[in-house]
Amino acid sequence: MAVRLGINPLTWTNDDLPSLGGDTPLETCLREGREAGFTGFELGQKFPREATALNAALGAHDLSLVSGWYSSRLLERGPEAEIEALQSHLALLEAGGTKVMVYCEVTRCVHGDITRPLSQRPRLGDDEWQRLCQGLERVGDYLASHGIQLVYHHHLGTLIESQAEIERLMNATRDSVGLLLDLGHLHAAGGDPLTIARRYAKRIHHVHCKDVRQSVLDDLRNRDRSFLAGVLDGLFTVPGDGDVAFLPTLEHLCQAGYHGWLVVEAEQDPAVAPPLAYARLGYRHLQRLATQAGFTLAR
Repeated sequence: MAVRLGINPLTWTNDDLPSLGGDTPLETCLREGREAGFTGFELGQKFPREATALNAALGAHDLSLVSGWYSSRLLERGPEAEIEALQSHLALLEAGGTKVMVYCEVTRCVHGDITRPLSQRPRLGDDEWQRLCQGLERVGDYLASHGIQLVYHHHLGTLIESQAEIERLMNATRDSVGLLLDLGHLHAAGGDPLTIARRYAKRIHHVHCKDVRQSVLDDLRNRDRSFLAGVLDGLFTVPGDGDVAFLPTLEHLCQAGYHGWLVVEAEQDPAVAPPLAYARLGYRHLQRLATQAGFTLAR
């Protein structure tokens, strides 16, 4: 199966912590990402929000639009209001030729608050589970009618973090609710990416390849610290520089017919981890992993 290798601008500039790379121009991100070998970028806050300007910025570096994160508040405003709220984001993705929308419910989340430890993340009651799953199906069906697959992004500090929560979400929804498998976030949540890949491979339509430094994760949990504190301490890095076992999961996804993007996403302090050097490291390692797993690389 063929995959494409993309990257997220978090390697250069952090939307949740503007002090990390806040002065780095978008042009630098795109130029260095392409120089490292990547053929696509996910969106960040520095990207133009008008289709012509966005496509021109990417096209100048021969880059494709991979997708873009959408912060959902289904539990606060309901599916119809959410569909209305996502229109401009959907239009941007459609104009860029993307196939998936990265979707995360952020109601009561703590991942963007440096003062709140991960232990204070929100949990869903049974009635909220039902409303969330029904709302996601409604939004997923709507996006499917536009040729876009909803891919749910499980994420530290949010309502869907653990392996058990991912499984409950997948088991309670139909195929219009797809999954973004983030190996780093699942590893950091104590889950097993290979198990999730085996159970839900046909619903995995997007993959984030984030590595985790286990010693930093252990310290973060032991000291009951926040997600952003972990980022500052070096919790995440590019594939090949941490402790996540990528190959078994990628091998299974290849055997199951996965053919989307593999995206490097690594929140780091660019003053500590030079972005171009780490982008190159991530590309080389992910390229090698993808090939070992049996994938061919598409342009």
